[in-house]
Amino acid sequence: MALRPRFSTTFAALLALTVAACDVVVVPNVAPKSAPAAIAQTPDGRASARNFLAVVQTVEPVAESICRSRAPRMNCDFRIVVDDRPDMPPNAFQTVDEQGRPIIAFTLALIADARNVDELAFVMSHEAAHHIAGHLERQRQNATMGALVFGQLAGVTGGGADAVRVAQELGAQVGARSYSKDFELEADALGTRIAARAGYDPLRGAEFFFRIPDPGDRFLGTHPPNADRIEIVRRTVAGL
Repeated sequence: MALRPRFSTTFAALLALTVAACDVVVVPNVAPKSAPAAIAQTPDGRASARNFLAVVQTVEPVAESICRSRAPRMNCDFRIVVDDRPDMPPNAFQTVDEQGRPIIAFTLALIADARNVDELAFVMSHEAAHHIAGHLERQRQNATMGALVFGQLAGVTGGGADAVRVAQELGAQVGARSYSKDFELEADALGTRIAARAGYDPLRGAEFFFRIPDPGDRFLGTHPPNADRIEIVRRTVAGL
């Protein structure tokens, strides 16, 4: 699960699909498809499609309600998209489009890999929490500050234009990653609340972490150890 600083142009040709009151779209691969049709091509696709759409119908309105109560000036009109490219690995991420509308994207592989609705709901709630907590903007600010500091250091030490540019790029990367682990844990905590309010079991949903590689506690890593994430979910559930 990750943050992306802006909406990729790959999604420029999104096709709208109305599902009850939810806004679900699919990123077309070759031929336009509806989201359920695209998901149904995966193993056990029909069940996966039903589970995914059921989660969208229940989680999206809860996430939008919490978003409006916590950040009334923020755009809380979530849009759920499906990347139907079959070669994409299991992944979900949160970004915004050019108008600032929050986007939550799922790949087909992640939808197929989820073992139950609780896992899908937890992932969707986690991504929604990134937006509600303003992580993208905070990440941008950290990247800008990192680029500024590293660029100034390169200039002070006598580096030329190329050295300053390289230093700024490195500083932006370091800055963007400086608090990314904290952002993930914050999103896990708030995502737990969203999933629980939507009627799902966050602890069961967080079992998804047991099946993904543990990033460990690497310096400037983007994600915290899986054990830390499970623990924050447990503590949040205990406090509900």
